[in-house]
Amino acid sequence: MSTTYGTFPGSRPRRLRTTPAMRRMVAEHRLHPSDLILPAFVREGAAEPVPISAMPGVVQHTRDTLRKAAVEALEAGVAGIMLFGVPEEAKKDALGTAGTDPDGILQVAIRDVKAEVGDELVIMSDLCLDEYTDHGHCGVLDADGRVDNDATLERYAEMAQVQADAGVHVVGPSGMMDGQVGVIRDALDQTGHEDVSILAYTAKYASAFYGPFREAVGSSLQGDRKTYQQDPANLRESMRELALDLAEGADMVMVKPALPYLDVLAKVAESVDVPVAAYQISGEYAMVEAAAANGWIDRDRAIMETLTGIKRAGANMILTYWATEVARQL
Repeated sequence: MSTTYGTFPGSRPRRLRTTPAMRRMVAEHRLHPSDLILPAFVREGAAEPVPISAMPGVVQHTRDTLRKAAVEALEAGVAGIMLFGVPEEAKKDALGTAGTDPDGILQVAIRDVKAEVGDELVIMSDLCLDEYTDHGHCGVLDADGRVDNDATLERYAEMAQVQADAGVHVVGPSGMMDGQVGVIRDALDQTGHEDVSILAYTAKYASAFYGPFREAVGSSLQGDRKTYQQDPANLRESMRELALDLAEGADMVMVKPALPYLDVLAKVAESVDVPVAAYQISGEYAMVEAAAANGWIDRDRAIMETLTGIKRAGANMILTYWATEVARQL
């Protein structure tokens, strides 16, 4: 019986996919709990957690349940927690003064979490006015109703100081104002907070995927944010924003959203020598949960696949509402 050689593939990549053990051994990218950061919302005056209808499993925390969530994240191995304050509606005003009140909900929450976990969990805070303004924009409005960039920077400097005074480790300016990183760095340094880091929201796009987040923070937004958040069509613009943020003193940079902008994330990651984060935002979370609830996709596999894709694109850190759950699985 004769055998004809040379008619079959000489290279067989499938050999490295034969068993789960083999696939684990040759995996090029691995998720780790320390890659993950948990975004969390705390609602002023809440007596019990308030479910967010568009984000099943996510809630607006009370102060007590926020402390518990921080401990659970720490025990699961999550690296950090990003805090968002939800003030009482009556406390919102045109200048977002609740955001710079030392006793405002976000500053109180920072102190609560710091008292609970100390320095074992990296405590991050959203540095933006949108949760606190009655118009819902990320800054102060001028006489024509447009966001006044430079007047907003003054407010951001105040926010940085009160958040740092409360004990935050990292501030995350998310408003996309020109010059925000530099102003915040100066404000922190001049008030004795040289060790507080800045996670720059370098490429934050005017995305349709923020919808559920508006419910999560009780947004009062009127209009849109297209004059200050980036146009989804642009990549070079992100690289310009990146250069400016680094020159102004950013310690870490971020791309937001994650999945629709993996090309931007990869480009940023290739271009810098600072840590790079990506934010898997509310709409991304909601899509997976909704599809899984309808039986259209395998929820657990989809979660891991999306997070692995973000890691593969170059993220060192991933903000995701599944952080604690995934960390436990890992």
